[in-house]
Amino acid sequence: MRNQCVLVFLLASFLLLFGTTEAMASNILVRQGSRGPAVRQVQTLLIEQGWLTGAADGICGNQTVAAIKSFQKANGLDDDGVCGNGTYSVLSGGQEYLPSSDESDGTVMYVNATAYSADDPGNSAYTALGTHVRHGIIAVDPSIIPLGTHVYIPGYGEAVAEDVGGAIRGHRIDVAFDSRAEALAFGRQDIEIYIRD
Repeated sequence: MRNQCVLVFLLASFLLLFGTTEAMASNILVRQGSRGPAVRQVQTLLIEQGWLTGAADGICGNQTVAAIKSFQKANGLDDDGVCGNGTYSVLSGGQEYLPSSDESDGTVMYVNATAYSADDPGNSAYTALGTHVRHGIIAVDPSIIPLGTHVYIPGYGEAVAEDVGGAIRGHRIDVAFDSRAEALAFGRQDIEIYIRD
């Protein structure tokens, strides 16, 4: 009986440790159009190893994609130009991806982001929660990001989920700006955001 208790204790400890390790692990996805600290980390590693020239600007454009493809091909990986966990592990020498902590406390989520303003044709000046559409507001799918959630968006700043939209489903957000020109300049991007609460 005592041996069974010890075995149960060891098994429970192992499961707890394994579950904690898995919870701490972070995923990375850098592809054409991605922006943010994850892109900057990948670019820095590519620059250090001679695959990319220039500065790590945090924007995954054509040069970054080409550098990822070259690295993947040279290392026997699927050369799709997308840096996921497998490519990152080889690129970093077996290190696990850890999100940077410079302004980015919270849980990382990858989303497809578009932009809007109250000036856009057909848009209301008010959010689903009755507040004014303005910089610092995002429209979300409440089943993915509940209304009222605070997020941090690199290059944009702090935002609160206060709006919804008919086309905003799944891991997609709409980022509010004060003018239509700003919204158009933002365009459509694959980005990482940080869920604060």
